[in-house]
Amino acid sequence: MANKNYYETLGVDKKASEADIKSAYRKLAKMYHPDLHPNDEAAAAKFKEINEAYEVLSDQQKRAAYDYELEHPNARSSGGFSGAGFGGGFSGFGGFGDIFSDIFSGFGGGTSARAADTQGEDITKEIVLSFLDAAKGCTKEIRYTRNEPCSACGGTGAKNGTAYKTCDKCKGSGQVRYTQDTLFGRTIRMAACDECGGTGKKITEPCPECRGKGYVRRETTVTLNIPAGADTNSYIRKKGYGQASAQGGAPGDLIVIFRVEPHKIFKRKDKDLYVELPISFRTAALGGKVRVPGIDETFEYLIPDGTQSGTTFCVRGKGLKTRTGTGNMYLTVTVEVPTKLSREQKRAVEQMDSGMDIRQTSKMRAFRDNMQAMYGVDPYQN
Repeated sequence: MANKNYYETLGVDKKASEADIKSAYRKLAKMYHPDLHPNDEAAAAKFKEINEAYEVLSDQQKRAAYDYELEHPNARSSGGFSGAGFGGGFSGFGGFGDIFSDIFSGFGGGTSARAADTQGEDITKEIVLSFLDAAKGCTKEIRYTRNEPCSACGGTGAKNGTAYKTCDKCKGSGQVRYTQDTLFGRTIRMAACDECGGTGKKITEPCPECRGKGYVRRETTVTLNIPAGADTNSYIRKKGYGQASAQGGAPGDLIVIFRVEPHKIFKRKDKDLYVELPISFRTAALGGKVRVPGIDETFEYLIPDGTQSGTTFCVRGKGLKTRTGTGNMYLTVTVEVPTKLSREQKRAVEQMDSGMDIRQTSKMRAFRDNMQAMYGVDPYQN
């Protein structure tokens, strides 16, 4: 077990408190949850590793044994710190069992938290947004069915929210102390009360609305205010709109993941927009204004004379407006050469070409020089 550093896995110090460990686990579990990374084997493996680490470090007995292994790597057996392979080697150390008893009785164990504090499960939904809705921001309404906390009993499961009594076994604490004699002495741990399920109370008369469950199955409608700049795989979390807890705890959250449809003109990278802009041969050669599409409206852009096909221009501030700033637009020019010319148009092109000085076009000049050096021919000489 100790060949893995669970503290490093959760990103916490060895002296981290239970609250620190729980907070780190929740943050990482949400980050690598399989619902947010479908078909991602690396994320699934990381999620499994995080859960394995939390399972050990959240249980004080397992954590104490794990810490012992870290500090005494040569003393542990091949099966981990379970007592196997040790025999009676520790029997000569008086009070060893008492030490373990003191350690464990003070902490309680990973199951000592009351079941009433158990949060309901999260619900994950995916919605499709048009490119412009995602770029400019919009409002969407979604409907889904969930276990909703019963309003008639306030989620208690008891009629009118009051028809219950304190559990006799745990005296309302939701926890019961268990004592176990082991090879190393007596251990004491705390666990959820089996009489009340850890709620600390027993229902005397079930709620007629939810039949004692504390929740009802209903269709829920939620309005989402989607901010400008939403992108594929970004998401919104609506706290408390997930499944109700079956044990009276807080409901889970609703996680809405976005999938943005492609656009016919725009391509996007973060806040920046990319547009492929076809222009005529005349505009490329002589320059001129062209009208360019924007997110909200079109605008004019001046193409300089002598522009080559494939040239990219940056238009600052014409990208997406998001909470973190405004992006740029990148225009990549493609020069369109006409495929059908009239006799007069062909004659005009020939006259223009015959009057051009090849020294004005650096790429043609370089290509001609290389051809002459290698083969002794001029590729542009008819």
